[in-house]
Amino acid sequence: MVNSDLHSALKKYFGFNKFMGLQEGVVESILSGKHTFVIMPTGGGKSLCYQLPALMQEGTAIIVSPLIALMKNQVDAIRGISNEEGVAHVLNSSLNKTEVKRVKEDIVNGVTKLLYVAPESLTKEENVEFLRSVKISFMAVDEAHCISEWGHDFRPEYRNLKNIISRIGDNIPIIGLTATATPKVQEDVIKNLGITGANTFKASFNRPNLYYEVRPKTKNVDADIIRFIKQHSGKSGIVYCLSRKRVEELAQVLQVNGIKAVPYHAGLDPKTRTSHQDKFLMEDVDVVVATIAFGMGIDKPDVRFVIHHDIPKSIESYYQETGRAGRDGGEGICLAFYAYKDIEKLEKFMSGKPVAEQEIGQALLQEVVAFAETSISRRRFILHYFGEEFDNATGEGGDMDDNVRFPKKQHEAQDDAKLLIETIVETNETYKSKDLVNVITGKENALIKSHKTDEHPFFGRGKNHDNKYWMALLRQVLVAGYLKKDIETYGVIKVTDSGRAFIKKPISFMMTEDHIFDGAQEDGSIITAIKGGVVSADEVLMGMLKDLRKVNAKKMGVPPFVIFQDPSLEDMALKYPITLAELANVHGVGDGKAKKYGKDFVELISNYVEENDIIRPDDLVVKSTGSNSAIKLYIIQNIDRKLPLDDIASSKGMSMNDFIKEMEAIVYSGTKLNINYWIDEVLDEDQQEEIHDYFMESKTDNIDAAIKEFDGDYDDEELRLYRIKFISEVAN
Repeated sequence: MVNSDLHSALKKYFGFNKFMGLQEGVVESILSGKHTFVIMPTGGGKSLCYQLPALMQEGTAIIVSPLIALMKNQVDAIRGISNEEGVAHVLNSSLNKTEVKRVKEDIVNGVTKLLYVAPESLTKEENVEFLRSVKISFMAVDEAHCISEWGHDFRPEYRNLKNIISRIGDNIPIIGLTATATPKVQEDVIKNLGITGANTFKASFNRPNLYYEVRPKTKNVDADIIRFIKQHSGKSGIVYCLSRKRVEELAQVLQVNGIKAVPYHAGLDPKTRTSHQDKFLMEDVDVVVATIAFGMGIDKPDVRFVIHHDIPKSIESYYQETGRAGRDGGEGICLAFYAYKDIEKLEKFMSGKPVAEQEIGQALLQEVVAFAETSISRRRFILHYFGEEFDNATGEGGDMDDNVRFPKKQHEAQDDAKLLIETIVETNETYKSKDLVNVITGKENALIKSHKTDEHPFFGRGKNHDNKYWMALLRQVLVAGYLKKDIETYGVIKVTDSGRAFIKKPISFMMTEDHIFDGAQEDGSIITAIKGGVVSADEVLMGMLKDLRKVNAKKMGVPPFVIFQDPSLEDMALKYPITLAELANVHGVGDGKAKKYGKDFVELISNYVEENDIIRPDDLVVKSTGSNSAIKLYIIQNIDRKLPLDDIASSKGMSMNDFIKEMEAIVYSGTKLNINYWIDEVLDEDQQEEIHDYFMESKTDNIDAAIKEFDGDYDDEELRLYRIKFISEVAN
């Protein structure tokens, strides 16, 4: 077929004058009857690759797709470009007998060019029989990563496609298409579809207009999200959460704070879902808060930001979800909030699954952790994951992420990199990253013992650094190309040729220090770098507030933290409250505390703002949806009735730990709670006196510091409960 025919067909059916990217090569490959495998990021024009050849050829093309909604969208789109209604059909369980009969007639009469089916429909005997009797131009398997257990969306029914296709006919050309595929998944798909020797087309995964950023997820993540959306008001965005419950809550919080937002998840009835989706497309709302059910087939070109409230379970999912931003080539900010706690949650979800599945899930999660904690270019990291090399200096969008814009400190790590690669060679390339790091730091486990690695002289050679350091170095040496992860035994680290050359003749290796996301950030209200400028607490004001707190604490004869905790001061140095009402909205303050201690602080801030001409952020009063206030009221009322604390907790279905957290929030915002009746049961007089004296003398109310001081005499719960009594009596 001459190319001019191709171009005229493209013009005729789709109205385009030229092909995008690799489309032309793919269409030619399909028209010449070759097996073809296409990897193209979402928005790269994947569907045209099989639609055009199907319209140009004799017979019907079968398109296997897992998503009914997507099929429907595509069928409507194809019907829109043809005069024949029957040019495209869906064959699935939702059709009645008359409709099935119509579909079959259109195929027999040669009207239908594209037949969309779910893999389940192909297992029905009558469908197989029928399809054997008609001319099939080719089979296209969309979302082909579903075949591989290593794909982020594995579907067992996809595994059998090869057998099904061979039942329909012998020499049918097969086209596999996917929007995300690591080298491992590619290999898997080709093997399972039986298309070894297929023409493979792989487009670049680089989306140069997307800006990637990861921030620590604190207790105030809702406020951080509101703040971000308000900085980008009037723009469209998507916020992804893991659970339906969290989607509902966050959508409410956003609405209460004046943001036009709607929830979207699989638990909503279809009518509501469609209405929310349409509102978003029609710009009646700005933000959709969604689980990953949203977005499949949503083609809104001007989504300006995608926020991950929870970190996804694989880099593929992250790539797909962030890929919904900036499809038109304009601004696209991808912001993820990360706390290691979320990873532990995802690990818990996996615990009931078969071992092989758990292993795979674990390996995928480790990649996500590596992405969140890495300090090298995030773009380079993602592209390396998909088997693509990227040079920040020359590649498009090289400076579009937080690590490149705000670089971390670097140090020379040539010797450590050499030690790392040597250890892999000396252990015969048998270990995955975790075990390898254990060998270097000299920690034994069953696997290391079984290989007798702990008996070798190199065992524990890198004790001078901790596991985190070696993990960070390992990731960076991987991306530098000195090591690779083996595909077959996914995750075992092998040395590349350039790694062997490095051992012989080491060259400089600058290691970037990793982000430390530890528990300290749990209650901090520090906001890290935002594109275009850094928002963080005003250091000068922070120093002045600390001094004032110290003076007032001395006057009153109480420790400084009793007046306001550090996170509260940080928040003041960020929001500049100049009235008591504004102060009450600061993190951890509340009305009671503002009235009791706030006067001097608001005066100081007000003078400071005036003297330094500071423009105050006025939008940061985050309103809550009130669901929490009902719980708080319930707790206060039942403590007044002197009910046992464990009974109050269990009546609300809370663990003791969460219940104590709620009480802490109440007393730290200035409300008294009299829990003496309970403490008297738990601690005797002398013990109470001892802890009281400690808190009076102490510079901090940190529980870990208290546990250290008492050297294990009291457990976490006892100290936290006493601290509630202490703050309630001394501070409130």
